[in-house]
Amino acid sequence: MDIKEYLDKHAERINEPSFIEDDPVKFPRRYNDLRDIEIVSFLVATIAWGKRAMILRDAERMLIQIGNNPYDYVMSEGYKKLGTANVHRTFFENDMAYMLRGFRSFYLLHESMDEYMSTCPERTPQKLVEALRSSAMKSNHNTHNMKCYSKDFKNTALKRVNLAMRWLVRNDGIVDLGVWKSMKPSELYIPLDIHVGKTARKLGLLTRKNNDWKAVEELTEKLRKYNPDDPVLYDFALFGISIEENK
Repeated sequence: MDIKEYLDKHAERINEPSFIEDDPVKFPRRYNDLRDIEIVSFLVATIAWGKRAMILRDAERMLIQIGNNPYDYVMSEGYKKLGTANVHRTFFENDMAYMLRGFRSFYLLHESMDEYMSTCPERTPQKLVEALRSSAMKSNHNTHNMKCYSKDFKNTALKRVNLAMRWLVRNDGIVDLGVWKSMKPSELYIPLDIHVGKTARKLGLLTRKNNDWKAVEELTEKLRKYNPDDPVLYDFALFGISIEENK
């Protein structure tokens, strides 16, 4: 079995409906309004690091705070009631409020994140992060919160943003939502974390040692050769293989 067959086999095994219930992707799937889905996708992806059980628990508690209509909560400044309680590991309610203030500022200018991306000549995660970070800084006394947004695009893999964009853009009708119309799955980049990077190196898909943006580009380019239209499909395969190896 060659590497493409191996990846296809694992992607097919993992990318199926039963995967949803034990993965953070289940949270944005609860909503119908595009802006609700965008807000929840980015909030949940921001805390999607560490043990999955803890991520699911903390995301559930976080979303209880903002209720059934996240966009209305944001635009009515419901986040003013948030304090400084812990949300997930090093992420606290004041960090959450920082992001939500930024979302409000962003949505005052744009109908949706999807609409914004449709206006960008370069539809990259960096472009979206720049816009969201700029809105957040303007609405937070010009302060930068590194827990929410990176500003060092060379030394970060932008894993959380790429994960949220995978949920929003991939449209095979199985796990991911595919609600954005501004981008094609072929334009996505792999959500690269420690486990995916380790597995990719073992399989000879990645030579770069650091999990930075160059590594993301290298790995995504290799995966595009196997599936030009949907390279990030293999995020499921690399995730599944890494889980098996760590059992």
